[in-house]
Amino acid sequence: MEAVAPKPQVRRFDFRHVVDSERLLGILMLAPAVLFVFLLTGVPFFYAIYLSLNTTIAGRFDYSFVGLQNYIDILQSSLFRRSLANTFIFTIISQVLVLVLAKILALALANQFRGRNLLRFLILLPWAAPIALSTIGWKWMFDSQYSVVNWLLRALHIIGPYDFPQWLGEPHLAMAAVIFVHVWRMLPFATVILLAGMTSIPQDVMDAAAVDGANFWTRLVHILIPLMLPIMSVALLFGVVFTFTDMGVVYVLTRGGPPVNATHVLASWAFQIGIISNDLGQGAAISLFLFPVLLIASIFMLRLASRTDVGV
Repeated sequence: MEAVAPKPQVRRFDFRHVVDSERLLGILMLAPAVLFVFLLTGVPFFYAIYLSLNTTIAGRFDYSFVGLQNYIDILQSSLFRRSLANTFIFTIISQVLVLVLAKILALALANQFRGRNLLRFLILLPWAAPIALSTIGWKWMFDSQYSVVNWLLRALHIIGPYDFPQWLGEPHLAMAAVIFVHVWRMLPFATVILLAGMTSIPQDVMDAAAVDGANFWTRLVHILIPLMLPIMSVALLFGVVFTFTDMGVVYVLTRGGPPVNATHVLASWAFQIGIISNDLGQGAAISLFLFPVLLIASIFMLRLASRTDVGV
């Protein structure tokens, strides 16, 4: 009688082994998030790098490799230097104003008073409103003939009866109007972050300082600001990233003028070249100039927040 060979044992996948292993379970749980972030940000980022090294236009798949020529052409452009300077002016001035005003608003809203909830709701409205819709509203308010801002300044006797500033007709006034609208829009976001940070500070610390005779400014400078420095760094980091990459206010309010291209920032100029002028290679190269600046700012802010948190 012929002996029957034993059947090879088929190893079955044991899912309990994955569940019992913290390392494998952690990788499995993080994988969807990592894949989502890679598809959402990694693929467009690397595709932008590829576009910046080629000459191509929208709607066609013809790519002509030009190396760093797009970057060289941009660096030789006077409009790049103006847009870069406008980007830093726009970001620095607006974020300083946002941080100072948000701190004042957070201090006021932390107190108990009648109508506080209604005021918190009203302050959030600029952040909740669509940016294009709210900016069009401000464009009407800065209109050269029917400006509500000019009417208010004239009623308060700040300007004369025949003085009508052309808010969107002169470069410096146009940039001031852009910064004002951006501060108006970003202020609720920073206020909510700082208000959340203030409510997390133990009340015992503030009561002990008051018992020791510390006045408002002493508590603000020596207790509140040092304890809130990590959350202020996060608020500033988000504000800087949003402002550096924002083109909505500039494009809707001034479209880069007046005169031509006077108020362009890098994001709006990249849109102008890449989408309106249909030069995807140079548009991608312009937008990538923001990356090293944002990377350095992010590392600096996160390290500052981490050190402050450890020090506390």
